[in-house]
Amino acid sequence: MLGLKLVRLIEKHSTEIAELLLHQLRTSEHTPAYRSIPEDELRPSLVSLYSHLEHWLLNKTDGDVRQHFVALGLRRSADGVPASQLAWALHMSKAQLWSFIYREGGAERALELYGELELLETLNRFFDRAICYALVGYEQRTQTQKAA
Repeated sequence: MLGLKLVRLIEKHSTEIAELLLHQLRTSEHTPAYRSIPEDELRPSLVSLYSHLEHWLLNKTDGDVRQHFVALGLRRSADGVPASQLAWALHMSKAQLWSFIYREGGAERALELYGELELLETLNRFFDRAICYALVGYEQRTQTQKAA
């Protein structure tokens, strides 16, 4: 992956990016339910995602992504977070990375620019799957509750 240098820059600044996202989740009109989830519960998972981004993008299988984000959907459903707010939160996670890339990327040569575009495309695919799988987990919990 040509954008690996940028991925490593994201990982280096993972705490900063996660803190910006945490603030956004707790103040956005799109995610009011996240205000009731303790910061100490949210922060580690956000930092972990950003600090291990290379591993998520290059080494994790679709099954790994599915397992992680289905479990996230189950947790957020149990927390009482509406499905739309879960989708917003994941969208904001991706948007926070895009914002960082635009701020810090600064591609100076065509090959670097290509690497950044490749990274953005890879991030889009990853977060699109994350949203879908999280909603699968959310629906599983809802269906289990209805059956009980």
